[in-house]
Amino acid sequence: QVQLVESGGGLVQAGDSLRLSCVPSGRTFSIYAMSWFRQAPGKEREFVARIRRSGGITFYADAVKGRFTISTDTAKNTVYLQMNTLRPEDTAVYFCAGDRKYSRDYAHTGEYDYWGQGTQVTVSS
Repeated sequence: QVQLVESGGGLVQAGDSLRLSCVPSGRTFSIYAMSWFRQAPGKEREFVARIRRSGGITFYADAVKGRFTISTDTAKNTVYLQMNTLRPEDTAVYFCAGDRKYSRDYAHTGEYDYWGQGTQVTVSS
């Protein structure tokens, strides 16, 4: 089994930056790719960004392109989400997710095998 632990959330003002971290443990060799999703109150969980765990290929939701960057540090076994120029509409619980396979439907929550508990990001105007 795999456990994912997120950290780095908090309360910031519009225009500020935050960096989220996700550390997997357990049978981590089974993970092919890692993603970040977010869920705002009363809304469905939505895709934010994805990276192949070995690094390289990335995908982003249109709403965050140019502001957010997903990266991986294999030495630290950590996946990051650098969030710049934050907006109030970025307020949500951010979840880390792990996928055991290549997927073209990477934006769908059903494709993922592992989930973290989430970390709250609140952006005030």
